[in-house]
Amino acid sequence: MSEAPQEALNMIRLAERRIFSPSFKPLYDDGMRLVEEAAEYLDGPGRADAKRLNRLAATLYAAESMRLTTRLMQIASWLLLQRAANSGEMTRDQVAAEKAKVRLDTASVREDAIGWPELPEAFRALVERSLSLQSLVRRMDDEIYGEGEQTAQNTGRRTNPVSDQITLLKTAFAGG
Repeated sequence: MSEAPQEALNMIRLAERRIFSPSFKPLYDDGMRLVEEAAEYLDGPGRADAKRLNRLAATLYAAESMRLTTRLMQIASWLLLQRAANSGEMTRDQVAAEKAKVRLDTASVREDAIGWPELPEAFRALVERSLSLQSLVRRMDDEIYGEGEQTAQNTGRRTNPVSDQITLLKTAFAGG
């Protein structure tokens, strides 16, 4: 056996250690709090804010709020899986199998996109916080489960989360 693979086996994976330790709880709590904040904003003040936007900004707001919701639901799914592993409800292999369904690559428009500055500040802050959390979770995921993410990156395969959900629904209802 060469030394590189042996060194990889002996490496201390800090992200994995964090997931399986009490220090995971603050990350979990922060992620779930962000999900709640976004839902409250989009359901309340966000609706009123969106009505005051010009047509271009309103279209951007609608598209970006869908991306925000998708991103946060994927992050929440990942966090719930890690919590299940941490509490012993699922094995690491079970989590890895379920985690394959979770997408941690929901993009966002660039801050220099036309209409972005017209979006409500509170909304832009939620988007930025969600992107930051997604980046952290993605790095941790890559460190813990790296091989699956690297395979997707190496093949250059990018899928559409909406298309993936439609495929899952078609599969579910095909038998009925």
